[in-house]
Amino acid sequence: MSDIQDMTLDEIRALLAPVLARHAAFDGWRKDAVAMAAAEKGVDADIAALAFADGPVDMIDAWFASIDARMLDALPPETLATLSIRRRISALVEARLDLLAPDREALRRAIAILAMPTNAARATRLGWRAADVMWRAAGDNATDLAHYTKRMTLAGVYAATLLVFVDDESEGHADSRAFLSRRIEGVMRFEKLKAQVKGVGGGERLSLARFIGRLRYPAL
Repeated sequence: MSDIQDMTLDEIRALLAPVLARHAAFDGWRKDAVAMAAAEKGVDADIAALAFADGPVDMIDAWFASIDARMLDALPPETLATLSIRRRISALVEARLDLLAPDREALRRAIAILAMPTNAARATRLGWRAADVMWRAAGDNATDLAHYTKRMTLAGVYAATLLVFVDDESEGHADSRAFLSRRIEGVMRFEKLKAQVKGVGGGERLSLARFIGRLRYPAL
């Protein structure tokens, strides 16, 4: 690791992000959490504050980016290559849940912040980014409409799973994993339906709209 004094602000963000959530669980996604994380890592408090100058969503963004990176470390390409596409996606989401588990209170606070209307656009971008990272790790390189629909559906599945996860007290978060499995099963059924109606005018668009409606109001 380079000397802290020589780090860029982006490198400071990456250094602090993994421990920032631990402090945000107690202090909220506020300047106090940044100061505590900076003290833990030996970073000047003023520099740390500058690295997160855009406030709470900036902190959450950095934390989620660290989850992206740690997820990829936990499931390298050679491991994912042995799995089916469906199992790759499940494993990637489950890896994220494992990484988020120690900081569920911070996650709960983050979700509440991202749910604010003023943060809707940023929240959408973060959800899209997580889905994109997962699909790329799973080996998806589609460039047509499927590129967008895959990420949109996975972002919806992931967001719905997180809402279950933050209140899941089952052993090993079994309820969240079961919920995820049901949602992915729904996606697979949808993909089969798309294949059946492909080429039929308007069929794919109507099916997609119904599916997104189910994601918005998922059945537990």
